[in-house]
Amino acid sequence: MEFLVAEWIGKPVWMWAGFLTIVVALLAFDLGVLNKENKEMGISESLWLSAFYIGFAMLYGGAIWWAYEVGYITTSDGLHAGKTYFTGFFIEKALSIDNVFVISLIFTFFAIPRKYQYRALVWGIIAVIVLRGIMIGVGAALVQEYDWLLYIFGAFLIATGIKMLVVPESDPDISKNPVVKFFKKHMRVTDELHDQKFFVRKPDPAKGGKVVIWATPLFLALVIINIADLIFAVDSVPAIFAITTDTFIVYTANIMAILGLRALYFALAAMVHRFHYLKYALALVLVFIGGKIFWNNIFGKVDPAISLGVTLAMILGGIFYSLWKTRNEKPTTVAAE
Repeated sequence: MEFLVAEWIGKPVWMWAGFLTIVVALLAFDLGVLNKENKEMGISESLWLSAFYIGFAMLYGGAIWWAYEVGYITTSDGLHAGKTYFTGFFIEKALSIDNVFVISLIFTFFAIPRKYQYRALVWGIIAVIVLRGIMIGVGAALVQEYDWLLYIFGAFLIATGIKMLVVPESDPDISKNPVVKFFKKHMRVTDELHDQKFFVRKPDPAKGGKVVIWATPLFLALVIINIADLIFAVDSVPAIFAITTDTFIVYTANIMAILGLRALYFALAAMVHRFHYLKYALALVLVFIGGKIFWNNIFGKVDPAISLGVTLAMILGGIFYSLWKTRNEKPTTVAAE
């Protein structure tokens, strides 16, 4: 029992263990129940499952408020903790939506059928949980040791937001990705899919027909998707550190947003063309969050309720304006069927 109440990265071990238990249970539900029959997920099912994940994330935010408020944590300001969690969650969710288009392009390039895409996405979550944990852990240690790094984060977010506003979008060419080239040059990769398998054993003509392990295109798609996640994390992790340096809130808000995104993917991929103007709202959010770091130092801290309100207003404004502006447009890119 003493072990459970001992602190690890600023929070009791039982909080970290509880959160990771929840994540494992949700992943088991995804892989063991939803993906058991390996069937294609429809838009309706995608939306219902997304509603479940978003609702669960909201309830978890309430649990964060309760745990901080009743004094189980070092600080007892539950309202402040709840506001920062929800602000971080909504920012991460919105930034992750922008990543759907890239994932759709990756699946299209590798010709991955929709019925196999969900398994790749869920296994991608497992890698993201570890990789984001490493990034956030390193970031938290650096910020604690060198608090001036927050100003670099702020300047980076402002620069990124301005770049998103002025630089036109372009479709990434997956075939020129160095990781794709590396794997195809240094690894045996099959030309065809083998159901939902990442690796298969088959003869290698170059070795006289000896049976060896081959990677499948589904595995390459999984690798590229996780690299895309890391690239997007370069924006999202500094953004949430600009809101709070509480490592537990930073990590849980990140993971809760990502868990739900995989469920939402199949609905968003079918209408990703409708969110074109969301990019500009996200750019303004990054500029606002980055600028808030400098404002806090010069004029005093901004109330978390204001940050949450402004963030939600910008994101929802971008979503609704995009849906209205593109109401008559037809999709130009869809995920592989």
